[in-house]
This record gives sequence, structure tokens and C-alpha cells, in this order.
Amino acid sequence: MLLSQYIGEAGRPQVVAREGSEAYEVKSDASLYELAMEAAGTGTSIRDHILALGLNGAVDLEDLQSQGRLLPPLTHPDPAHLHLTGTGLTHLGSASTRASMHSKKPEDETDSMRMFRMGVEGGKPGNGAAGVQPEWFYKGTGHALVPPGGPLKSPTFALDGGEEPEIAGLYVIGRDGMPVRVGFALANEFSDHVTERQNYLYLAHSKLRPCAVGPELLVGELPDSIEGTSRIRRGEEVIFEKSFLSGEANMSHSIRNLEHHHFKYDLFRQPGDVHVHMFGTATLSFADGVSAEDGDIFEIEAGPFGLPLRNPLARPQAETREPLTDIRVL
Repeated sequence: MLLSQYIGEAGRPQVVAREGSEAYEVKSDASLYELAMEAAGTGTSIRDHILALGLNGAVDLEDLQSQGRLLPPLTHPDPAHLHLTGTGLTHLGSASTRASMHSKKPEDETDSMRMFRMGVEGGKPGNGAAGVQPEWFYKGTGHALVPPGGPLKSPTFALDGGEEPEIAGLYVIGRDGMPVRVGFALANEFSDHVTERQNYLYLAHSKLRPCAVGPELLVGELPDSIEGTSRIRRGEEVIFEKSFLSGEANMSHSIRNLEHHHFKYDLFRQPGDVHVHMFGTATLSFADGVSAEDGDIFEIEAGPFGLPLRNPLARPQAETREPLTDIRVL
């Protein structure tokens, strides 16, 4: 089952479900967040909960997408209670891309390569044990979450704005403080790779950017191997196109291990919160020497996730970066 949301006539989210080619409105005025919290509270799967509510008439998701009415598949009524985070160096092949950005000599073994090796050796533990912890980063709150089709706005101080095609896990925290995975979705973990390349310690700065998730959320387990395509369109031309692989068969960490190391922190188990946690990538147009321009459209697609995720880049027009105005003192 694939789930999505669009802005209904009353201005509220309307949940849509589909299995196969046809998409139908769910017979409920509740958002997917509200439905997920209800299901978490009763121990019911989100699929069973939605089927119990029933489905209304068919909707045209592609038409809604063209109208700009699609929402991220999971949101929170208070964006401050939605957390955008992720892990890096989790995919086989991701280390070479990152290491090339930070090594001074080809023979140097960077911190990136060392962390990648740690993941290969201990990222998929057996017997339910915790494995080695991955690289982890913070992107922001729900204020940084962009809907499908919405612009990914690069700040005036940014040195670059580039895509990162990823799979994200979407979660609610139950009233008992336990994380509940609602499903998986495509994500564009938009980052500033030029800033990151200056110094690895700038990684945290480079990640504080908007990101996009959706349009559809895949309910159930993640397929073991996923093949998708990442593109950049400039007008009528495709200036970049490359396949990417995800799923545990192509990763150095298990999803279970990545989830453990995120939710082991009490901070991330606050009842009612939403988490969008991105699982990393090995494919970047930046690594192939592509520099996206204002108006370019990032497009990420993979078969199990339904509609592609498309977002234009919006770069600032100002040529200079003005310093922050003086902070007011109370």
C-alpha cells in the first residue's frame, strides 16, 4: 500500500491510499499523522486501520501533483515537533564519493573511509544486538520540510545546492514513548557540498538546508534491493541522470541498526513527535562535476515508491551575503 496526502477543499490534509494503479481517498477527515497515532495507540497496522475506515472515490495523483497540492506524506500539526535527521556512509560505494571530497592525496585514508569500514565490519549485527553506530546528522525541524513540487531554497550564504537521492523512514512516537515506523518514502536530502568539501568539520553546516520527502509513503517492509534514478532537468534537457541503489542488500548497515542508534536517545522518543530519518546515498551529481542552477528540477524515482519526487532549485539572487543584523538584547 502507498499512502499520500493532498490539500483538500477545506484546506486540511486528505489522505489517499492506493494498491496498484488506482488511488482513493480514505474515508476520514484525519491527517496521516492522526491516523498513525490512532493505529499506534491500538497496536493496529496502518494498512489495516485505513482499510477499516474504508475508501471513497478515485483521485488523480498526477493531476494533484501538477496543481501543487500534494503534501509530504507525514507531517505534524506543529512543525517544531517534526525532526529531520539522517545517516551517512551507509551504502556500499558511498565511501569513495565522500573520501574523494576530503582526501588530500589519493592514498590518504580519510575519517570517512575509516567510518565506512567500521560499518562494513559491524553495521549488520546478528542476534538482535546493536552494531557499530553510523555517521549521524541533523537537518532541522518540520519548518525545513518541503512538499513535493515545492522549491528547495538555497540560503544566500550557501556555496552550493545539490541533491542527495535517499530512502527515508517515517515514524511517530507513540503515547508510551516508543517509536513506530509508519513507512518509507523517497527523499531529497538537499545539501551544500562545496561547504562540506572545504573541511569535513563543516558537514553539520552543509546539512542545515531544506529537504523534500514523498510524494508517496510505502507501507510495510523495505524491499531488500531498490534501484532508482536521479535526474536534473534544465528546461527541456536532462543534464544529469544516474541510477542509485538502496535497500539492505546495497548497504553496509541494517535498517534496524540505523533505527537503534537514532532512537536510543531519550530526546528522540518524545510522545507525539514525528521523525523523518534518511538512510544515506552513494549517488551525487556534485561528485560527477555537475553544478545545479536556479530553476533546475531535481527528480528522484524508484518503482516501489510510486510517483517521482520533483523539486526545483531556488538559488538566491543577491550577489553579496549580508551579515546578520545586530541581535536585540532584552
